[in-house]
Amino acid sequence: MKVLHNFLGVLWAFSLVITLLITSVEAVTYWMPGYYEKEYRKHQVLDNVPMEMDDLLEVTDEMMAYLRGDREDLHVPTIVGGQEREFFNEREIAHMEDVRGLFLGALAIRQGCMLLMIMVILLFLLMRVKIGQVLPRMVCIGTTLFFAVSVLIAMVVSSDFSKYFVVFHKIFFNNDLWILDPRTDLLINIVPEPFFMDTALRIAAVFGCSVIAVFLLSALWAWRTKLLQKAGREKGK
Repeated sequence: MKVLHNFLGVLWAFSLVITLLITSVEAVTYWMPGYYEKEYRKHQVLDNVPMEMDDLLEVTDEMMAYLRGDREDLHVPTIVGGQEREFFNEREIAHMEDVRGLFLGALAIRQGCMLLMIMVILLFLLMRVKIGQVLPRMVCIGTTLFFAVSVLIAMVVSSDFSKYFVVFHKIFFNNDLWILDPRTDLLINIVPEPFFMDTALRIAAVFGCSVIAVFLLSALWAWRTKLLQKAGREKGK
């Protein structure tokens, strides 16, 4: 039974880490006020896109609402170069439909992980497992393994971001719609490759801090539990 308890504990830990990873992505892309404006100014986006910053930020808000499923389409009229037009062309809309699928898929995976975590807790309660003893220890093991793999992947990707940026798209997209032309597609001008690099680094920082925090809390809890067990044994002598 101990093997089963440990397996369920590691499964719970992995589900927690995946939840933290997806939440880190969501936090950076949705919950950081001023992030997009800061990036647009940093990469001088308005030099290539003849728009007012307020209009561009409004388009960005609509795009993010679409990716999250809060908007049905990407037909967003705005002012570009002094003329009213649709910001996204048909190719960009088709590509963003694929991106939306990834976003919604990630949110569904997070919901599945959270449901799995609840199921594991219920199983532990049914089996009368001492959750405070099993989970903290397994979380330490699970977060360490997952974090080590994440750091290794980050090191590999950072060695040649452009190369792995292409690899990422080839893995997750089964078409070439992601290959945009800056002469005709405004999207590539507002989110150039350096923007994705900055975003990836910020996501890694948020994810890393959250995983380290969970590890430290779990380690402290496991240490406290071990001390209490030791004190109990000594008292019983």
